[in-house]
Amino acid sequence: MLRKIALIGLAAGAAALLSGCPPPAPPPATGNTAPPPANTTPGNGPATTVSGTLKIGHFASLTGNTAMFGKSTDDGVKLAAEELSTGGLTVTVETLDDASQQAQAPQVVSRLISNGATAIVGEVASSRSIAAAPIADRQKTAMVSPSSTNPDVTVDPRTKATHPYVFRVCFTDPFQGAVIARFVRETLKLSRVVTLKDVRNAYSVGLAKGFKDRFTQIGGTVINEEAYSEGDSDFRSQLTRIQGMKPEALIVPGYYREAGLIIKQARDLGLKVPVIGGDGWDSPTLTDVGGQYFNDCYFSNHFSPFETRPGVQEFVKAYEAKYNEAPNALAALGYDAVKLIADAANRAGSLDRTAIRDQIEKTVDFPGVTGQITIDKEHNAVKSAVVVRVETKDGKASFPLVTTIAP
Repeated sequence: MLRKIALIGLAAGAAALLSGCPPPAPPPATGNTAPPPANTTPGNGPATTVSGTLKIGHFASLTGNTAMFGKSTDDGVKLAAEELSTGGLTVTVETLDDASQQAQAPQVVSRLISNGATAIVGEVASSRSIAAAPIADRQKTAMVSPSSTNPDVTVDPRTKATHPYVFRVCFTDPFQGAVIARFVRETLKLSRVVTLKDVRNAYSVGLAKGFKDRFTQIGGTVINEEAYSEGDSDFRSQLTRIQGMKPEALIVPGYYREAGLIIKQARDLGLKVPVIGGDGWDSPTLTDVGGQYFNDCYFSNHFSPFETRPGVQEFVKAYEAKYNEAPNALAALGYDAVKLIADAANRAGSLDRTAIRDQIEKTVDFPGVTGQITIDKEHNAVKSAVVVRVETKDGKASFPLVTTIAP
């Protein structure tokens, strides 16, 4: 998941936000030193061996342009905390709204840490995670992004150094871009495409680049690159130009709101080629413009509720029982982020912040519902991706699994 707003001006903005007095030092975490766990349970998280309170601070977009993403993630975070709070371990969640604003992310994370968070989960949007990363490092508190896919989230683009306390449980844009490229070239057997990206969105720009790099390597041609800006609602001029180029497919690496409008307007103009996007499409509101427009539309994602891997259907049933709706990938990634933090605490045998950070860094083959997660040297998750098809069922969006692509 999802990862928005261009990186232009980010360094200056972050510097301005961080130039004031640092937040108060967080109170020390408490907990015992139990031995590391003997096993984990796929789909249900780690066997609990550490006692005490693991306080998760979650910063999320509960209002604003990506509110659906933040709400879904928060639901997954809270389900995981509820499941983990058995025996001697209690997992609590404090969620603060950053209103989908990059400028608010550092302030919100500072508050969560000052309030005693043992670890941080967030954000969905890459630009907000990038802005908050220096706070996590400064306060020595692990921050695990559930779905920020831009590479700069975990690696400082200026110094090229990995942020010591920042991790993610999702794959990155270069990998996701390669997944889309392989699907278009190898499964759909297409070679001439146009991309239409959001130039104000770090996620969209990065995903478009990842797609183009891989697509051209495997014999495809990006015949043109069109652009729009977040918040736009009329794409007919770009789509008219695209129609005249006669592409075999249209690649739209953006978010669900604009993607739905683009697809409707493309179909209205007579552009009937396949349209393919990324995980930013994953919303039940994607097809609100009319399900009839989405024939031959696909997107890459972290998870499908139709998967039969161990643990997936157990998670889906638990989520549906609690929230009365099927989980999307944002919910699954939020769930995995909390479960992975708890697994690290169990392996550390401690609720000490630095001990948890050290064990997150050593994670290998964690059995998440979004796939087996191994953390690499740049604190990225090495894992598979899925490609799903867009359908409507009983008037609601449905995303059945098409294929799984390994790293």
